[in-house]
Amino acid sequence: MQNNYYKSDINILGIETSCDDTCAAVVQNGSKILSNVVASQNYIHEKYGGVVPELASRKHIEVITIIIKEALEQSGLGLKDISAVSVTNRPGLVGSLLVGVGAAKSISYGAKIPLVAVNHLKAHLYSNILINPEQEGGFIGLIVSGGHSSLYVIGCDWSISEIGHTVDDAAGEAFDKIARFLNLGYPGGPVIDKLAREGNPSIIELPRPMLDSGDFNFSFSGLKTALIYRTRRNPEIMSKENIPHLVASFQESVVDVLVEKTIRACLEFKFNKILVSGGVAANSRLREKFEIKAKENNIEVHIPPIPLCMDNAAMVACLGYHEFMRGNFSNLDVDVYSRSDI
Repeated sequence: MQNNYYKSDINILGIETSCDDTCAAVVQNGSKILSNVVASQNYIHEKYGGVVPELASRKHIEVITIIIKEALEQSGLGLKDISAVSVTNRPGLVGSLLVGVGAAKSISYGAKIPLVAVNHLKAHLYSNILINPEQEGGFIGLIVSGGHSSLYVIGCDWSISEIGHTVDDAAGEAFDKIARFLNLGYPGGPVIDKLAREGNPSIIELPRPMLDSGDFNFSFSGLKTALIYRTRRNPEIMSKENIPHLVASFQESVVDVLVEKTIRACLEFKFNKILVSGGVAANSRLREKFEIKAKENNIEVHIPPIPLCMDNAAMVACLGYHEFMRGNFSNLDVDVYSRSDI
């Protein structure tokens, strides 16, 4: 491959298609977002109450070229100005990943620029660098989304070690399942967040699963089951007047466990900084409670703006920049993986 991709400014084209959002972005020098385009598929999947993988991959195929072109146009750059193309190849829906990786390979080959395949979860952690380019390692990282709820120790050299994960449902998955059970709509997270503001979480009591388990793992499937059993024993709490209280209680339980275990991890590993990322990090109560509890414990908490919590290609381009600078390029035969640790 030619060496003409080293330019005064390093411009990375990022592509993200790990689930149901088709995303492309251009990020300059690892932190300056020149464009960040997202095509949502919520309107396709909402009638099913969740993502249908086959429909997701078909829609990616339909719009991927359009979204990439739009990202380049918004950035004011052409392919000749792009230093490398970075793409999520793990973990995610295989059919969806193949669309993004296929597009990235074509661009890499045609434009003669490096291909950088990256981990979706690691990209979520790096999304904080887009807000604070001088972000140093040495913190606890929480990734909380529809598919993942995991805690990590990030060393001063940005080495990453998992210390906890969900043993069943991820937090975002639990939100979606409860919203579907209560016929509230899809995606469940934003719907519950909004409705919970009208409720009182203290009126209906629900458990805090694994809060005192002695480790940093999570479990949200049992909480979902507890709510369902509670509605069967007391059907009156399914009334229009009580639904806000019910979802507020459910949300508070999830938030309490996530915040408490993350704070404990920070104290146990003797860090004074927490980074939170992933789609559930957009939840207003989670953000609020992290601010409160972190302040009580003299801990810094960093949560990206909501658009950067969701799946996006700017975080992929950001991580791609750092891998590019390390010389970690991928071959054109790089594969995709439904499961992967960081």
